[in-house]
Amino acid sequence: MQREVTISVNGATRTDTVEPRLLLVHYLREQRRLTGTHIGCDTSNCGACTVLIDGLSAKSCTVLAVQADGHEVSTIEGLAGSDGSFHPVQEGFRQCHGLQCGYCTPGMIMASVGILADNPHPSESEIRMGLEGNICRCTGYQKIVEAVQWAAAHPQPQPAGQGG
Repeated sequence: MQREVTISVNGATRTDTVEPRLLLVHYLREQRRLTGTHIGCDTSNCGACTVLIDGLSAKSCTVLAVQADGHEVSTIEGLAGSDGSFHPVQEGFRQCHGLQCGYCTPGMIMASVGILADNPHPSESEIRMGLEGNICRCTGYQKIVEAVQWAAAHPQPQPAGQGG
């Protein structure tokens, strides 16, 4: 039994037919061809598959594609500006050397974007608590925390007439 879903991913809305049990991570990678969302464990332990759903951080291996029907999903591919400029969190990871092998990086960045959306000026302990569900086996986390702090200190400018 197939089900039709309409999901906006990085601002591009599309209707697809999916199996009701298809995980969002597999939908993103296989049907939308967005392979920046990594599959790390398929058990929600590592956070490599973290995306934003309606602006909230979520591990896409714990969400069915049918649950995302009618929602806005943001992936790592959608963060950079249309001119190729990095999102402040991406730039923070670059400036502060917040990655090594890079496998956890998309999930760490998306979780960090979610943290800063909730709290634009988090303390170090708030950043560490916010990243608690994302595992990095390389860096020891200090450089990742510094990258989020860098991004908090260098927010993305708001377009004229919007929040801020």
